[in-house]
Amino acid sequence: MGDKMTSNQQILQKAREAFMSGKTRDVEFRKKQLKALKRMYEENEAAFCTALAKDLNKPKQESILLELNLLKDDIRHILARIDGWVKPETLSPNLVTLFDKPVIYHDPYGVVLIMGAWNYPVQLPLLPVSGAIAAGNCVIMKPSEVSPATAELIAELIPKYLDNDCFHVVCGGIAETSELLKERFDYIFYTGSPQVGKIVREAANKYLTPTTLELGGKSPLYIDDSVDMDVAVRRILWGKCINVGQTCIAPDYVLCSKQVQKKFVDKARDVLKEWYGEDPKSSPDLCRIVSEKHVARIAEYLKDGEAVIGGDVNKEERWIAPTILVNVSPKSKVMTEEIFGPILPIINVESPYDAIQFINERDHPLCCYLFTSKPDVQQAFIKDIFTGSICINDCIVHFSIHDLPFGGVGNSGMGAYHGKASYDTFTHRKSCLIRNYNKIADAIGKKRYPPYSEKNMKFLSNMLKEHSLPSLKYMPYLIAFGLGVASVFAVQQIAKGGFREWMNHRIGSAVGLIPRSQT
Repeated sequence: MGDKMTSNQQILQKAREAFMSGKTRDVEFRKKQLKALKRMYEENEAAFCTALAKDLNKPKQESILLELNLLKDDIRHILARIDGWVKPETLSPNLVTLFDKPVIYHDPYGVVLIMGAWNYPVQLPLLPVSGAIAAGNCVIMKPSEVSPATAELIAELIPKYLDNDCFHVVCGGIAETSELLKERFDYIFYTGSPQVGKIVREAANKYLTPTTLELGGKSPLYIDDSVDMDVAVRRILWGKCINVGQTCIAPDYVLCSKQVQKKFVDKARDVLKEWYGEDPKSSPDLCRIVSEKHVARIAEYLKDGEAVIGGDVNKEERWIAPTILVNVSPKSKVMTEEIFGPILPIINVESPYDAIQFINERDHPLCCYLFTSKPDVQQAFIKDIFTGSICINDCIVHFSIHDLPFGGVGNSGMGAYHGKASYDTFTHRKSCLIRNYNKIADAIGKKRYPPYSEKNMKFLSNMLKEHSLPSLKYMPYLIAFGLGVASVFAVQQIAKGGFREWMNHRIGSAVGLIPRSQT
């Protein structure tokens, strides 16, 4: 263990020295590293797909669309915008800063630790890495040991594509992670369970290290009878069945009326048979549970309701069939623990407002799904549900929108990333006020010095009050007003004869009747 600690300290020291050298401050260096990372995904697509198949039996389509493409598109998004993101922010002046220059600079934190999860073992540890690089940080990556083939591949490839001083991979299990968390980092980004998230946060507190926690929880789904049930069921089941339910934002349970439940179950039975055939276990399009331990945990939930679809378990093959449970108690384990598997319980409610109350009585979810065509119901959920994100009439796809920040609230996490939000997460916005020696500003500023007086106190209080300068949107009207005043003055001069006298004077000067020195 002592050797491992020494190794961690050496890696951290190497990264810190690289950061202090200023290498990552160069935006062109950041771009070069991002392009190399993108090339790593492109040139090793087959190797990543093989590793994902070994760890999770993940189909190629899910590996490409939900892992590698998302990573490549994120880098394209960053590269197209990074030059604008890194520019200092200049603030509009107000009465207090009229003679000054307030600016916000974007500083990297330094050496950041990024810990990924096993369920999307390429995307989850590496997507935040792009944001950390874009922001100018050095990175130490810790992929999950639960998906060992993918973790080993990441550890093998990163040194071949990224700068070896700035970017490092540390592999290992719980013991190695515990030792790593004893070190002092400048930022920690963790994706995983709320239980481990609390341990990470506690470790970060020792050094007051800022953290982002991307956790999970139970993502509810409400559906009513206003939807196209065929389309809605397909979207819901796809969101539940990709990665065989091992997705932090998979729909965790359904809220609907008894009447909608019957339509939903009947349609779901037909769709699952169409997708996976009579024997879903033989389908090449379904993943496997990550370990036998997880199979045993998930199988326990089958006792909490009636399986009207599925319910089959094969521990040796790490298999649980896509399952729908009815007659479920809200207090059962399947309704109080995150399922993280292909089981979908249904709870009956009489109205959308009952569903809102049910959801808000529990921990804030990472995502809330709503299937309805009624605008008033949509607005009620948007307004009243406290959730990390909300997706209406589809599942999962909001995760792929780079301009939408992704993150939880409360028990489902803190902080956000994706696109610009990733850059912002790994950036400290440093405030800077640049003052000068303007005579007027100094005359006003002198009133802060002793000896104090009631008069100076009132004057400064009024000056420091929020005062907005006139808006430029009224400038055209002011110009028009000025021109109007000028034209009235000109007309008055013409009426008095002054204009004619002035013109005669100018003409005489032009033809030489009046010396120019008199004009």
